[in-house]
Amino acid sequence: MAGELDLRLLRHFVAVAEELHFTRAAARLYVAQQALSRDIGRLERQLGVRLFTRTTRRVALTTEGERLLVRARELLALHDQTIQELGGHDRPLLVDLLAEGHSPVRVVHAARQRVPHVELVGRFHGGLGAALHLLLAGGLDVAFGRSEGLGRPFPNQLARRLIRLEPLALLLPQDHPLAALDAVPMKALRGIQVDVSSGNEQAPEWVDLGMRLLAAFGAEPSPPHPHAEGLEETVRHLHAEGLPILTLLERPVAPAVVVRPLTEPVPLYPWAMVFHRDLRHPGLDALQASADELGRRERWLELPPGPWLPEPDTAVLGLAEGHRVVGRLASGGNAQYLRSKASTLEQQTDA
Repeated sequence: MAGELDLRLLRHFVAVAEELHFTRAAARLYVAQQALSRDIGRLERQLGVRLFTRTTRRVALTTEGERLLVRARELLALHDQTIQELGGHDRPLLVDLLAEGHSPVRVVHAARQRVPHVELVGRFHGGLGAALHLLLAGGLDVAFGRSEGLGRPFPNQLARRLIRLEPLALLLPQDHPLAALDAVPMKALRGIQVDVSSGNEQAPEWVDLGMRLLAAFGAEPSPPHPHAEGLEETVRHLHAEGLPILTLLERPVAPAVVVRPLTEPVPLYPWAMVFHRDLRHPGLDALQASADELGRRERWLELPPGPWLPEPDTAVLGLAEGHRVVGRLASGGNAQYLRSKASTLEQQTDA
C-alpha cells in the first residue's frame, strides 16, 4: 500500500458498505454512480485488496472490507469530532440563503442580532439542489429551501427542520389580465402557461413543486429556458415572455410588476432549514431561535383553510391527509388568511 488514505474515498466506501447497493449509495452521497464506482476501485487499488464482491444481483463486503469498515467509521468519527472541536465555535457559519429578498435572509438578519460576536456568512446558490452538494462536501453549514423534489432521497446525514409554510403567488406584468385581481384563484390558471423555471438545474425542488401544482389544476408549464438570476433579469424575462411566473408571496418587486397571491386553495411552499445532524455552533442555535421567533410573531406555520401541498411534503411534514385539499374552497377563509399575510408584509415594509 502506498500513499495516505483519502477521507473522501473512505466516506464513499462506508456509504456503499452500509447500503450494499451502488445506486442507493450514489443517491445518498449525491454523486454519479459511475464516479462512485471509480472511487471504490481507486481505494481498492490503493489498499491492494478487494473490498466488495459484486454480481448482477448483489453487493457484499469481503473479509477485508468488513475489517476496513470498522476502522473507516472510527477514522471518520475522529476526524469529524476533531474538526468540530478545533474549528467549531469560533469559525464563521456558512449559510446558503437561496436568493435575495426571501425568508432566509430575514432569519439570518435576526440571528446576527442575537449573536453579534459570531460571523454568519451568506451565500446565494439559487436552489437547495445546488446547495446540497456543498453541504455534503463541507462547503456549507446550513441551507434553506424545500427538502423534497430533489430527484434523489434526502441524505440521512443531514437534518431538516420546517420553519415556514409560505403562500405561493404569481409575478405578473402590470398590464396582464390576472394583475387586475387581488388574488388569483387556481381555477383561473386552467389552460394557461405558467413559468415554473423549468430547466433550472440548481433548484429541482422548485421545478418539481411547480410542475405538480400546475398538473393538479390543469395549467401548463412554459418550455424550459435558461434560468434568469436576480430581480433585474427576472423582470426582463417576464416582460420579454409575458407569461406569469410562479413565485413566493414575500419577494422583492420592481416598477410595472405586481405579485398576486394564489388562492382557492392556497398553495404553500415548505421552507426547511437543512444542516448536518452533528453540527454544533452558536450560529445554528441563533438561526433556529430566530426562525422560531419570526414564526410565532408572523404565524409562519399557520395553515390556511384548505391548503395545497404536494403529497411527498405532506408525508414528510406529518400533516394529516385531511389537510391536503385539492379542489375549490369557500373563498372567504382563503381571502381572510391572505389579507392577514398582506397586512404582515405591509408592516414589514413600513418598519
